[in-house]
Amino acid sequence: MAAPLPSLSWSVWAVAATFYLTAFYLRSSPAVMTTELMRDFGIGASQLGNFSAVYFYAYIAMQIPTGVLVDSWGARRLLIAGSLGAALGTCLFGATSSYALASLGRLIVGGATAVGWIVTLKLATHWFPRERFAMLSGLGLMMGNVGALVAQVPLRLLVEQFGWRTVALGSAAASGAVGVAAWAFVANDPLEKGFRSYAPAELQRTHLTIGELLREFPAIFTYRNTWLIVLAQGGFVGAMLSFTGLWGPTYLRQRFTLASTEASAVCSVMIVCWAVASPIAGYLSDTVGGRKPIYLGGALVAAAGWSTMFYAPLPLAAFTVVAAVTSFACGAVVLGFAFAKESVPIQFLGTISGAINVGNMLGPTILQPAIGRVLDQHWAGAMTNGVRAYSVDAFQGAFAMIVAWSALSCLLIAFTRETRCRQDG
Repeated sequence: MAAPLPSLSWSVWAVAATFYLTAFYLRSSPAVMTTELMRDFGIGASQLGNFSAVYFYAYIAMQIPTGVLVDSWGARRLLIAGSLGAALGTCLFGATSSYALASLGRLIVGGATAVGWIVTLKLATHWFPRERFAMLSGLGLMMGNVGALVAQVPLRLLVEQFGWRTVALGSAAASGAVGVAAWAFVANDPLEKGFRSYAPAELQRTHLTIGELLREFPAIFTYRNTWLIVLAQGGFVGAMLSFTGLWGPTYLRQRFTLASTEASAVCSVMIVCWAVASPIAGYLSDTVGGRKPIYLGGALVAAAGWSTMFYAPLPLAAFTVVAAVTSFACGAVVLGFAFAKESVPIQFLGTISGAINVGNMLGPTILQPAIGRVLDQHWAGAMTNGVRAYSVDAFQGAFAMIVAWSALSCLLIAFTRETRCRQDG
């Protein structure tokens, strides 16, 4: 049986990766709407942090079910349902004047987009050779970061031109279009199209039932690397999404007296560096035949970088350079998925991916509202255009949590066991 045409493999993967791009865009979009959201809903930093974090509550809650479902139902149905669900939630968010209903919309979006990353990894396993997995994981994360990049300066300009509600409704339509594309083009496995599958034999057989997967699921936590990687991932993703995805633009405006678009541009530089670094980290890891050195090296550089950004007296130009290096180092986070996949039996690909993604989202879920609470505790009563203004000192106290989790990630990764890019479960 012939291998699938490269153009077919890439087209199937691209639909899933585009949904992941959309998910990252929807996740990061509140960062450039903070003033409008706080004004229109009459909320402070704590409530804004909770509004942003509610996305992650649903996202985390759906990770393990999504991992189980992708191993039992297949990727195609989940991708279609996730795209349409994200469209529904975004439409509700953009149409309501109620903070509670807007939060419900974000909750729906979080649950729906939870399928994006796991489906992308699942399709990569079936449609591409095994030795490309880490690189494709990096490319997938790069696509997500393109979505986060669109949610910076381009989104801010659109919000200023058309208003945030109109932009939200347009975003809902785009997500729905991805669902239509998934229905038209995506197949779970090349065998469904008459081609040879790249998936291991264990994954080509009939899918395990949900009951079987749930009974065997606890087994992945008997492997040491699972726990260490789950907790370490939050130090990478929590730092990046808490800064570029919510609090960074506000902090930069306060510290360097920047306009909204200028502050978003600095965050855009960080997102570009994160995006570019992800496939590079995957490629280097595959090339050298090891996960731990690059994974740990990225964690060490990132921890040092966050500390320097927040507590060194840097001018804007130097701050931007350090921020770029820090973000590039955070690209090593993509190795957590390949590392974890190789640490458990292959039939748990979707389930372990869900577990690791829980670790990813624990970071922003905890850090975003926690930073908001610290900011409100240190608020001195200053207001700017009807919105609370927070001092640089308040941000520095709040951002200590980012530095602490980044340092913890270094320690956790140091205790992982190397797989040498081989299935070791």
